[in-house]
Amino acid sequence: MELDFTAIAPYLHMLLTGAKITVQASVLSVLFGAFLGIIVGALRVVPIAPVRSIAAGYIYIIRGTPLLIQLFLIYFGLPSLGLNLPAFIAGIIGLSINSSGYVGEIVRGGIEAVPKGQWEASKVLGLSYLKTMRFIILPQAIRNMLPAIGNEFVTLIKESSLLSTLAITELTMVGQQVRSVTYASFETFIVVGIIYLVLTSVTSLFLRFIERKWNVS
Repeated sequence: MELDFTAIAPYLHMLLTGAKITVQASVLSVLFGAFLGIIVGALRVVPIAPVRSIAAGYIYIIRGTPLLIQLFLIYFGLPSLGLNLPAFIAGIIGLSINSSGYVGEIVRGGIEAVPKGQWEASKVLGLSYLKTMRFIILPQAIRNMLPAIGNEFVTLIKESSLLSTLAITELTMVGQQVRSVTYASFETFIVVGIIYLVLTSVTSLFLRFIERKWNVS
């Protein structure tokens, strides 16, 4: 078998445009997912049992169901309840919610890894639970969690390929369009795979740079 990438060359700009949308979707999703995940993770350790149970149930459901089903529920299911969302918005919400389930567990672990003496010291200083969490515990926890959250970002870039099922013209969807025109299936998806590899590699290098700046071990 002889590979021929010349048929794909005229469509390379389309693939790069799709990669741009993939990056946009991934960045937005990891930001919203991290924000929601921090809230959920913090609720997992509050001294109120019902709240901890609700947060734990949320994480259990999100992590226990496929991302594809979650995307379908948001994009195809919500219209039956009278809520119609644009495909891109539905995709961002789905990826963000899915990511928050994993980030929530990362946050819980990071908070629990902070020495208990920090909690005791804050009590001596008369700080409330919220101030202790905001100014003492979370800053330390987030610093320790950065590598794991970075891995979640890399994973999210790859999982964003499922947005193609919502007809969003991200990298995978564009790859399918190029394949349907050129009939060069193998070559097309080799190029698509290389672009994903470049995106995840650049992201990993950037995150390692941030970790070194923060002196994360």
